Amino acid sequence: MRWLRKEVLCEHLLFCLSGGVPAGRLLHCTQGAAAGGAFGQHSAGVRVRGLTAGICSGLFCGGTGVPAACPFVARVPDPDAAALWACVLPLAVVTLYLLHTHVLHLVDGSYHTGQSCYGDMAMHLGFIKNIAVTGKLPPVYPLLGGEHRFGYPFLCETVSSVFLVLGADARTAYLLPMLAAFISVYGMMWQLARQVLGSAGKACLAFWLFFMGSGFGFVYFLGSAEAFAGIFTGFYTTPTNYTAENIVWVNPIVDLLIPQRATLFGWCVLFPALYLVWRFCMEKETRLWRYLALLVLPLPLMHTHSALALVLICLACGVYTLVCRPRTKAVLAPWGWFALVCGVVWLVEMWNTVFAQSLDGQHMLRLHLNWINGQDDGTLKDNYFWFYIKNIGLVYLLLIPAFFHAKPKQRWLYGGGLAILVLAEFVVFQPNNYDNNKLLYIWHLLGCLLVASLLMDWFSKVRAIPWRALGLCLCCFIAMFGSVLTVGREALSDYWQWSADDIAMADYIDDNAETDAVFLTSDSHLCPVFSLAGRRILCGSGSFVYYHGMNYTAEYNAMQQLYENPDEVSLAQWGIDYVLFDSYVFSNIQNADESWYAARYPLWYENGGSRIYKING
Repeated sequence: MRWLRKEVLCEHLLFCLSGGVPAGRLLHCTQGAAAGGAFGQHSAGVRVRGLTAGICSGLFCGGTGVPAACPFVARVPDPDAAALWACVLPLAVVTLYLLHTHVLHLVDGSYHTGQSCYGDMAMHLGFIKNIAVTGKLPPVYPLLGGEHRFGYPFLCETVSSVFLVLGADARTAYLLPMLAAFISVYGMMWQLARQVLGSAGKACLAFWLFFMGSGFGFVYFLGSAEAFAGIFTGFYTTPTNYTAENIVWVNPIVDLLIPQRATLFGWCVLFPALYLVWRFCMEKETRLWRYLALLVLPLPLMHTHSALALVLICLACGVYTLVCRPRTKAVLAPWGWFALVCGVVWLVEMWNTVFAQSLDGQHMLRLHLNWINGQDDGTLKDNYFWFYIKNIGLVYLLLIPAFFHAKPKQRWLYGGGLAILVLAEFVVFQPNNYDNNKLLYIWHLLGCLLVASLLMDWFSKVRAIPWRALGLCLCCFIAMFGSVLTVGREALSDYWQWSADDIAMADYIDDNAETDAVFLTSDSHLCPVFSLAGRRILCGSGSFVYYHGMNYTAEYNAMQQLYENPDEVSLAQWGIDYVLFDSYVFSNIQNADESWYAARYPLWYENGGSRIYKING
């Protein structure tokens, strides 16, 4: 049975990483993958075999999810390859360093992390481990007892669960798929920009405006040397994340892609999908609808926000097709087949997951004005336009002239971004209003394309090259200085996450506890039973379960009662197999009664200040 689980999860890994291409087809097409077009059109020069060939062809071919042997991927050398690598390599180096210091970084026997991963990574690690040890797809929701739907887009976790099942350690399993996904995100964003703008120079500027762009938040830190130094020492006091002044437009690398795996893997598919949408719609390559459909089939279960963004952009492009192109069968039929295939498969995928969670969950679909700037009483914290000016900065200021400067097809594409903006400004799709930024950043991406084109065209008219360079450098400084400071702060951040005792306890649980065991623990977001051992717990942190839309009142009350006034009936009712007493329990539940358990149940594990009692068996 364990080998069967490995086989199923391996098949699933290929399906996810290839963007929906079935494993058999993917592996059949990998004969030419070693020589075929990294980043969609560039020669990869990678020689791989077997399973590795399948994975690499799925992700390293520009993230398009289409093996290099497929006919629409060019194999000729690209004259713009140097420009591509000039953008991708510096960010890749920074990303590698941040991943090294942020993900299960072992320092003197303890795990350390960085500022952005202190919260969310604990949840992702637990999901990954739980899926690996239980082997259930779709997975159970391990942060609560009782029956709850796993409405979270879990495919971003299963790609790492596969490596755990195959024998990789937790750090390797967590990082390997992320490395490939980052290459896809960076490479395909550049390819999309070049395809839309028709210029490598414009693509480079758009690349940096998006990944390293920021607003005017740095101004708040220029008042004194102490305030400026606080950027590098405080917890979330950066020019892109300073809530005291309503600065919330974060850097996408350090605050979205590195800590939030769903966003990373969603963009890993979305960006090549937008590249194909442009070619399919605007460049009339109608045969690409098949590859586009195959690519995006798993997207709703990877990142639902990315799936919604793609729908809105495709709607704008579909309207363009109806208005600007002949309404013939040859033109319209590919759109119909694409909508039918994706509509049917997506409906099946989301029926018992995303849709069900939206209906069952709390505070999911609701009206709300102006993203995080809006308040519950309908008022705004800042003036609507000033909020975006100070948060997004130069790109936002130039959006209107950039729109009128753009070519008609570029405006139609940006129309999809405007649809995203309008929807995200009035409808919230999850309990946390802030998470609508996962939609807003796609609008921003398309805006960066237009602004980059505008700036390059403006400065191309300046005859004196030194003045042209100076003007561009000044614009880049204004548009990116805040993000440079933020990335610097992230690189310096270092926080203790789990002690050596926590690691040892998790290892013991992993080796000796049943895979479906339920533990009674505190609701700390760093609970090692869940995060490191992947075992189900009665009640997880509210910072996770509340923002997943879960009603966890019963589990929370049961946790409190079973620690303070325990009884055997309640333990049996919730199916508790083990009870943990550690520093988190005693600090959060002052009247925790360990003596009751010690008098009735055997001490199953003890290490430092942690003790676990075995209830059943």
